[in-house]
Amino acid sequence: MFGLVGEYSNKPHGQTTVDPLECLSLRRNFFLTMLAVSNLSLRYGKRTLFEEVNLKFTPGNCYGVIGANGAGKSTFLKILSGVIDPTGGEVIISPGERMSVLKQNHFEFDDVPVLQAVLMGNKKLWDVMVAKDALYAKADFSDKDGEKAAELETVFAEMDGWNAESDAANMLSGLGIKEADHQRLMRDLSGKEKVRVLLAQALFGNPDILLLDEPTNDLDVETIGWLEDFLAEFQNTVIVVSHDRHFLDAVCTHIVDIDFSKIQLYTGNYTFWYESSQLALRQRADQNKKIEDKRKELQEFVERFSANASKSRQATSRKKLLDKLVIDNIQPSSRKYPGIIFRPDRECGDQILNVQNLSKTSPEGQLLFADITFNLLKGDKVTILSKEQQAITSFYEIITGNMEADSGVVEWGTTITSAYLPNNNDEFFKSNDNLVDWLRQYSKDKDETYVRGFLGKMLFSGEEVLKQCNVLSGGEKVRCMLSRMMLSNANCLLLDEPTNHLDLESITAFNNAMKDWKHVALFSSHDHEFVQTVANRIIEITPKGVIDKRMSYDDYLADKSIKELRATMYEGHSINA
Repeated sequence: MFGLVGEYSNKPHGQTTVDPLECLSLRRNFFLTMLAVSNLSLRYGKRTLFEEVNLKFTPGNCYGVIGANGAGKSTFLKILSGVIDPTGGEVIISPGERMSVLKQNHFEFDDVPVLQAVLMGNKKLWDVMVAKDALYAKADFSDKDGEKAAELETVFAEMDGWNAESDAANMLSGLGIKEADHQRLMRDLSGKEKVRVLLAQALFGNPDILLLDEPTNDLDVETIGWLEDFLAEFQNTVIVVSHDRHFLDAVCTHIVDIDFSKIQLYTGNYTFWYESSQLALRQRADQNKKIEDKRKELQEFVERFSANASKSRQATSRKKLLDKLVIDNIQPSSRKYPGIIFRPDRECGDQILNVQNLSKTSPEGQLLFADITFNLLKGDKVTILSKEQQAITSFYEIITGNMEADSGVVEWGTTITSAYLPNNNDEFFKSNDNLVDWLRQYSKDKDETYVRGFLGKMLFSGEEVLKQCNVLSGGEKVRCMLSRMMLSNANCLLLDEPTNHLDLESITAFNNAMKDWKHVALFSSHDHEFVQTVANRIIEITPKGVIDKRMSYDDYLADKSIKELRATMYEGHSINA
């Protein structure tokens, strides 16, 4: 529940109460704390998600909440926002502070114009606006109504109400909602457009506390960049759940880790947390290393990380919090990472893939891409880009032979064997086979122990391998598809949004496997870190031809001449990215 420490207790019978001295200490520091949790616990039957959690969230910081699937990340945000009551303990919010939450119900504002939906994000301001309009609309407007209206006008001005609509419009434009759409009803927008409007609603009006659950879902790279810049400059408290590592690194000053049924707070961004936890895990395994040697290694790691981060534009650098990193806080994680290892049966020959004048139009008549010509070389790890997701998926379906192009030629080299991970894999999981039998059909070696070994690499063990494949979650399906790909021993990997549905641990393991891959790959991903660390070539397919550059992803996005070229390549074509 919400309140001051000690004013409310929702503890099971037998649980100890808050220590009076701790209460006094928290009360003394209360007005320095915008948001805190005291002795917070949550249990579902015999299962404990977390217990006895004591944390403070302070203004000017961004906290990234991480944890394995099912650890309780989104649940923790729901407790903070009051949607769910904890089993024990309480949430403390400073008086008068406004909390804003990214809405997950995409239909809640269907009958509301877009701009109004954003304004409604600041409830107090919106209520003043509605009350003012109601008074001025009265046919029998009285002197008393005039006095009330004057009071409301004063409050409205103090809340910067006269700039509210222009501020909301600018925010919508920054998130990719065109001005022509600002007066449309929410119901007339696409699902991806609704997500952006609801994000604008959450950000609008400078909330004191901002809770964001997966805010980068369905956003393109330019819009994610806008959001990163916005949050880097945001002066209040942000708590965010995200699977986007680049986003977490760009905005987070702290990591809130849900692990071992506890919630621990660490200074630094996601990369620091991950690398330090891996280092601590290696050190724990090395029983022979002396304590002072371990401490020296940890200290050198902190210094190296601090030096690298200080050169970036990360929020961790801006807040100068790296100076406060404490090596004693570094702990190994209980996370399990899949073992993703691709081993080709043979090397690629000189002839890999030649694409000539490829074109495709959607069933609705939209030109997806035209005149696409390129030739793959040994060692190419190419990210395929387009502002139209359907164009990317159609491209992969064409080069794998599952779809016909309108025109053009696709020629594979005779030495090439490919393994394909499609964006939509539902067709592979319609039977009621268990996972062993499902994977066995793709294996030359039918031995159950052999097949189980590949499932085990993807963290399917024990009775889990007997689950029916038609009841798997999205993430489990992708992990099964990766087992299938590893079995193929292909020398060319084709990956259409491979990180969709995966948790941070699986994404990290997949990313590391692709960095180690020395052969040919074509892939597309919304995971910025994945693309930046894997791709050595960028190919963008557009309605007016191809942009083909041998450079890093970040350099591609930052190059002004490429930005201008991209604009001309899509000019005159509607985009449903």
